[in-house]
Amino acid sequence: MTTSSDVLLTFGYSTLSNRVKNISFPQRSANREFIVLVQNPNEESYVFDTPQTKLVELKSRGVAKSRNAALKYASGKYLIFGDDDITFDEAGLDALINYFEANPNCAIILAQTSDETGALRKSYPSKPHKLSKYNSAKAATYEMMVRVDAVRGAGVTFDENFGAGAENYLGDEYIFIADALNKGLKGDFLPVRVAIHPKESSGSTWGTPRDLSARATVFSRVFGIAAPIFRALFLLKSRKGRVGLVNAVRFIIGR
Repeated sequence: MTTSSDVLLTFGYSTLSNRVKNISFPQRSANREFIVLVQNPNEESYVFDTPQTKLVELKSRGVAKSRNAALKYASGKYLIFGDDDITFDEAGLDALINYFEANPNCAIILAQTSDETGALRKSYPSKPHKLSKYNSAKAATYEMMVRVDAVRGAGVTFDENFGAGAENYLGDEYIFIADALNKGLKGDFLPVRVAIHPKESSGSTWGTPRDLSARATVFSRVFGIAAPIFRALFLLKSRKGRVGLVNAVRFIIGR
C-alpha cells in the first residue's frame, strides 16, 4: 500500500471496543486522515458513529498489533500514533511536519508530551539530537511521528511480543526505533510538545518484579548478549528511584 499525495498526516488511534467513545479528535482538514484501530478479540458490540473516520477492527489484543495495522492502512505521508486518552497539540504537529519537509532523510521524529497539569511527563533533553539505541529507551509511541514510505520500504514493524496487551507490556516503541536504526533509517528528537497524555501509563509501574522482568527482556531484544551492560547503565542513569540490591542484580542478569 502506498501513501496518497492528498493526505499529509494520518492519525492512527489504538483503542478497545469499550473505549472508542473516549477518543478526542483534533481538527479535521482535507489533508488529514483518521484511523481508529479497535482491538476486539471477543467481538463485543459497540457504537462507532464518527464521520470521515476509517474503522479497522482487529480480532486480536495488543497495542503493537494496532500500531502495525496503522502502518498498513495509513495513506498519509506521515503517521502519528495516538491512544484514546491523547490530546494532540496543533502547534507541535505543525512543527514536526515542517521538520520532516525540511529534512527528507529523517524517517522518525520523537517529541515531548505533557500531563494533564501541563508538566512534561518525564525529563527530556533541551536540545534536538539524533536518535540512537543509547538514547531512545524512554520513547513513547504517542511521542512518535514517522515517514510512512520510509518505514514501509525498510520493512520495519512493531514487535508484537511487546507493548500493552502482551506479556512484555512495554518497550515496543524502543524496539521499533532500534530496528529502524538497524535498517539504516534516521531519526531525530525535537524538544517540541506534540500531545497531552495522562500521567499514569503502562510505563509508570517502575520497580515491580513484573516491570523489571519486562524491561530486562526489552534490553535482551535490542542488545542481545550485551544486554547486561546496558541494563546496568540504565539503572545507573535512571531517575525513577532505587529498586534494591536483589532486584537490581536480577534485572542486570535478566532473571
